[in-house]
Amino acid sequence: MKKNTIVFIIILTSISLAGIMLTQLSWVRNAHTLKEKQFDHRTSIALKSIVNKLIEDKRDTLLKCRMFNCSAQCTMTDSNIIASIKTNFLDSLIREEFINMRLETKYEFAIYRKPGNVIVCGRYDKYKNEIINSQYFTSLSSLCKPENYILSIYFPEEEKFLFGGIIGWVSLSALFLILVIFCFSYVILTLVRQKKLSEMTTDFVNNMTHEFKTPISTISLASEMLLKPSVTESLDKVNKYANIIYDENSRLKSQVEQVLQIAVLDKGTFSLKKSEINIHEIVELALDNFEMLIEQRDGKFSKHLNATHPNINADPIHITNIIHNLIDNANKYSPEKPDISISTWNENDGIIVSVQDKGIGISHENQRHVFKKFYRVHTGNIHDVKGFGLGLYYVKTIVEAHNGTIRLFSELKKGTRIEIFIPFNQNK
Repeated sequence: MKKNTIVFIIILTSISLAGIMLTQLSWVRNAHTLKEKQFDHRTSIALKSIVNKLIEDKRDTLLKCRMFNCSAQCTMTDSNIIASIKTNFLDSLIREEFINMRLETKYEFAIYRKPGNVIVCGRYDKYKNEIINSQYFTSLSSLCKPENYILSIYFPEEEKFLFGGIIGWVSLSALFLILVIFCFSYVILTLVRQKKLSEMTTDFVNNMTHEFKTPISTISLASEMLLKPSVTESLDKVNKYANIIYDENSRLKSQVEQVLQIAVLDKGTFSLKKSEINIHEIVELALDNFEMLIEQRDGKFSKHLNATHPNINADPIHITNIIHNLIDNANKYSPEKPDISISTWNENDGIIVSVQDKGIGISHENQRHVFKKFYRVHTGNIHDVKGFGLGLYYVKTIVEAHNGTIRLFSELKKGTRIEIFIPFNQNK
């Protein structure tokens, strides 16, 4: 899939998700507004019903005597309202009406006189100002004169009550939305990873073809030369071309084995054949093998084998391969005269082997990728550095198979240091 197509899909899906989120938010807001209107309407009806019942009680002499300490013909004044209205009775009326109207939430109420906002009756606790300024009120003008008494209700948990009716649907909607976002993110990340893996695989195949083609072409050319009579008559020339064929064949065999080793590692079917080995001996042998190659480039080695306990229980073949890989990388990524330092020391019941160079280094951006399979740090030309991008992946896999760890320290144009730690005691 092309990069532009992936970007288009990501943008289109992101816009769709944003649209869904905005739609859900709009739905929640509209639902809240509707619940609020219903709440206002029910409260208004309940207040009117309360006043009507108070009027009925006023007309009933027995109930009137219970509510007001005065005769039926009296005209109410401020003083006898304060003395006569029973808060508990009014509270019971309010509670009954609110239950009938399904307004089952905490409330505070009071009757206050205008002007001056003087409370004359009620249960208002600490919500005096809220009750006086509440939007839920009704005039008691039909109950008593003068027309300056207000019955007001305040709901401390109004918002909680309003959201309580839709919180279940909101939560379910939010859950599904989160799942969609998670799945979308996972799919996009997987798509990006697959694209990168596809690019690295294509890079690997192209590079492998190039790497295999070179020795095959050299072998073919040397073989053709051996078929010429002028060459077969000279023993020196025969030996020369025979050595070329042998060296290139060995190189080709090594490359094939490296690819096959990675295939075995991926399947997880490899097993370590451990025995007691001396790391210093393996390092010395590796340096001997690379000595001629480094000298041809006017390079140099320095070794600091300071481990007092160099013997470990490990697979000698794999340990030898990872030491070779590290030295080979140090050589390949040193564009000028290689300056390679190899050190060992004991630490935390194990041994550390450090290979350091003064080559091109690795950027911080690429450092977290270098241990991935097929990954190669590009510097322009895909074939400017030999290899399949499998070396450090192999090293990391083998080190971890020995319960060890690997660390990378590098700066651009200053060089790279790789440290591997192999413990003495291994559970595997």
